[in-house]
Order: sequence, then structure tokens, then C-alpha cells
Amino acid sequence: MDLHNVISVATLLLLLTTESRSQLDVCGRPALNTRIVGGQPAPEGSWPWQVSLHRFGFHFCGGSLINSQWVLTAAHCVKSANTNNLVVYLGRESQEGSNPNEVSRTATQIINHPDYNVVTNDNDLSLVKLSSPVTFTSYILPVCLPAASSTFYSGTDTWVTGWGNIGSGVVLPSPQNLMEVEVPVVANRQCRCDYGVDTITDNMICAGLRTGGKDSCQGDSGSPLVSKQDSQWILAGVVSFGEGCALAKFPGVYTRVSRYQTWINSHITSNRPGFVTFSSEGTDSDLSVTCAGLPPPPTTLPPTTTSKPVVCGNAPRNSRLAGGGLVATAGVWPWMASLQKNGSHACGGTLVSVDAVLSDAKCFSSSPTASEWTVVLGRLKQNGANPFEVTLNVTNITLSNLTGSNVAVLHLGSLPSLSDYIQPICLDNGQTFGVGTSCWAAGWSSGRGGEERVLQEFQVSVVECGTSATDSICTGDFALEQGDSGGPLMCEQDGSWFQAAVLSAENNGTRRRRAEALKTFTKLDTFKSFLSAAVGSFLSPASAKNNSTNSTEATNSTGPPTTSGGVLSGSSSSSFLFLLHLLLLSLSLRLFL
Repeated sequence: MDLHNVISVATLLLLLTTESRSQLDVCGRPALNTRIVGGQPAPEGSWPWQVSLHRFGFHFCGGSLINSQWVLTAAHCVKSANTNNLVVYLGRESQEGSNPNEVSRTATQIINHPDYNVVTNDNDLSLVKLSSPVTFTSYILPVCLPAASSTFYSGTDTWVTGWGNIGSGVVLPSPQNLMEVEVPVVANRQCRCDYGVDTITDNMICAGLRTGGKDSCQGDSGSPLVSKQDSQWILAGVVSFGEGCALAKFPGVYTRVSRYQTWINSHITSNRPGFVTFSSEGTDSDLSVTCAGLPPPPTTLPPTTTSKPVVCGNAPRNSRLAGGGLVATAGVWPWMASLQKNGSHACGGTLVSVDAVLSDAKCFSSSPTASEWTVVLGRLKQNGANPFEVTLNVTNITLSNLTGSNVAVLHLGSLPSLSDYIQPICLDNGQTFGVGTSCWAAGWSSGRGGEERVLQEFQVSVVECGTSATDSICTGDFALEQGDSGGPLMCEQDGSWFQAAVLSAENNGTRRRRAEALKTFTKLDTFKSFLSAAVGSFLSPASAKNNSTNSTEATNSTGPPTTSGGVLSGSSSSSFLFLLHLLLLSLSLRLFL
């Protein structure tokens, strides 16, 4: 057996053992692809996500496999949503002759994008469900999808594949092998100038040579436009339309897949596609392009406009009072993060700054490589639709190095947009969480939350640890499992939420004091020096900003002198009211005597 066959067999065995895991384990990694230049027939196995859609025995469109049972294609290919006589071929090399590595499936469901416009070609995207899952091989693999935060700057190298015409009106010659061509991205401002300012929308991406000669064509519709980042191929676009084929200054137009992460995830709620953030290097040269009718490029805010400061501990949708169980609505704990290893939930975490997530160091004891991890924010369910979520790459993992328990800080590759559903929690900065303080824990584990694995929450009370546990915080007992590790023990103070400790299922110090079971965690304040170095300056609580505003208003108001910075302190006001009540009581008693 030669080296090529050994590599193929080894890759196949690896893929078969990992098929049940998330698509990030396998997506976009073809073992048989060594593409360097293009414009030629594609060797077998080079593009293992490429599918061929057939009706009545004839190829009419392409598509891309995105998990074991779903294909992404163009809505104009299947706009009737009729699955009759629709057959999907996977692992196919040629449209004529034998294809020993192919399998076929009928289609059982077609989901066209609800905003697809047949006139303008906007939102030209469709999901096709296969009659049964396929087994991954060296010739059949899913492609990775670009996360919503992806950028494809002008000149980004891409490849388009398909069985379409090789020129306007020129059919692909026998045996009709899969073709490939390498083309650069033409960014949207330039493409709008080429096609007309109102023709190209933000939901589209263009690619082609300025001189023409390389392009997708009729019969390629629905096929993939992919770009490679590190070791993964990512689906930048889906073939949609164009002016002729390979004409100068008329690049091919594709549906921009990164615009549809939420829509795709809303329909594929299990075994989800692998989303990866594609990041372009350098600056976007397209911003300098201008033509008649094209609005100026976006600019930064005017210097006189100040952005709203980022505060921590603000949960606008949280009204927690008592109890525990399923978190019924999104946004209750907006700092909760799902840490995904190769696309599957492994640990919890919390957003603690605009670009950092805090978790348990034990989550990374066997896998500290940042590229293997992603962070999902705004998530409620592990299996189900999460319309407010965003997936971010991890660029670096920093572990504390203390004796005993340790924490980890994950630095994010891009900044999430803060909303009611995504907010940072405040870090313990020397707060006192006294005995009897009501706190909460939250997390995901495989054994709870029903079929959708909804986020779970637990209300607990702070209890006495004992004199020997000066760096610990203790609570009453509650169920804590592996998937909860890295999540927060969080307590509210003065209207803002603070993280008191990081949960750790492997070493949570469960013990008994007399007849009472306790959970023991290391106080987050123990890691203050490490966190200051890894995260930077701690964010200020939302309540501190409000108190500052109230204090200023009281100082500027007219009236009698006040104390404690313009407002009565709690102890002073309470004493005053107590004396007033005594005086009134005394007067009342005198009246009745």
C-alpha cells in the first residue's frame, strides 16, 4: 500500500470515529486536497462537500454538504420547494460513467429563505434535508461555514467548483468531470460599481478577475465558493447569478453565507454545522472605491460623539427572586458563555470584559490550544434555536498558577455586540458576600435541561465555611456536573451582579458540617492579581454609574445640607427614622394617659 493510500485509510478511520461530534471536528478538512492553482478538472476527493442536485436523472444545480444530513444551495435552484424526483449525489466526480465513491439520497425537505426575492436575487439561499444521514469518508465531508463576524476583503483568494458550462452556451464536455477555478474576491463597493449601485446588496459577495476569463456559469448555481484559513476550508458564498460568464468587470455574484448564521441555526438544531470566523488580514482596500451614486464608505463616529461606557453586572431581563430550574427566557444571565471544544459544549464561562471570558482552568488541562475552542454568547439552549447568539474564535488561553484551584481567561478574536442578551458580569473586587447572602449558579450539562439542554439555574445561600477557609466561599449543596464547570457563582449587590467564584465540578469541595452538606469554592478575589494582568482594568458596576449620577444630582439640588456626598447614608437615615418613631410613640402615649 503506497503512502497516499495509507493517508486516505487513516483519515477515513479518524473521520468515522468522530462523526457523531460537532462538524467543527471534520468540516473543511479534505485529506485529498492539495490545490495551489486553478482552472482545471478537480481531482477526486478535492472538494468532498460538493453535491450534485438531479431531477429526472439530470444535473441542474450544485450544493454544499454542511453536516451529515443537510445541504446548502441557492433558492433559485429549488424555489418551488417541491422534493419530488429530487436526488442528491455526494462523493461524485463525473456526471458520466462510474463514481465508486459516491452515494445518493432523496430530499425530504426544502427550506427556502423567507426573504428570497426572485427578481433581485437577494437572500438566494435554501436548505435541503437528506432522507437519511451520510457517513463521512475521504470523499464525503461537510464544509465549514463562516460566522457572522467574518470578513472577506477585496483580493481574498477563493475557489469555485461545479459541473456547469465552461463558457456562455458551452456545455461541459464528456465525461463532465467536476471543475474548479481560482478567483479573488471583488469587494462589494467595487461590485456595486460594476453591476449598478442598487443591484448588489450586503447579502451578496462577488468574486472574479477584472480581466474576465474565470468564473462560474450556468449549471454551477448553488455550488460553493470556498476560501482556506489555516487548515480549514470555509464556505464564503453560494453561486447565485452573474452577467454572462467570465466577462471582464462582471464578477460572479454569490450569496454571502456569513449573513445567515442565525437563520441556518434556527432550522438545524442538532448536529449543527461548524461555524468559523474568517478574518481577512490588512486593511479593506474596497473602502477607497467610489463611483456615481455610490454612498461614501462608513466612517467612525464624529469626534464630538462619545460612545456609551461599558459597565458590568447589568441584566435588564433578569427578575430572579427565588427557586431554580430551567431558565425559561433568553437574556436572564447575559454573561453566560458556552465554551465549545471542536464544536461541542465542554464547559461554561462568563463574559468579564468586552474581549475576555473567564472559566475553570481544569477545562483546558488536556487541550490548551486556542484554535480548538470557540465561545458562544447569547445562548439559551444547547439544542434548539438561539436567535441572539454569536460564536467567536479564541485567540489565546491564559491559566492562573496558584496552589489548588485555578482559573482560565480566554481572549476573543473579535468583540461581540453588547445587548440585553450579551453583557459582562462584574468581577469580585473585594466584595463581601456574607452568610445568608442569596446567590445563583447556572450552567449546561448533558443530564439536565430536557432534549434541548436548556440553561439551568440554582439558587443557593452563602453559609459559614469555617475558620480555616479564609480564601473560600461556601454555599448549601446543589447538583453540579461536568458541563457546569467554568460557570459562575453570582450574587447581586446594590443592583449589579458580581461573580463570587468559578464553578468546578471536579473539585468543588463538597463536605458535611454536622447534618448539612456544603459546596466550597475558591473566592474569585483570590485571583485578583492574575485577573488584573490577564483581563486588564475591571469594569465598573452599572449601579456605580447610577449612584454617581444620583450623587451629582443631590449635590446640585437646593435645600438643607446633606451628608455622605449629597445623600443620607443608610445608617443615618435609619437612626433618624427610629428617633422620630420614638418621639411619635411618646406623644401618643401622653395623649392616652
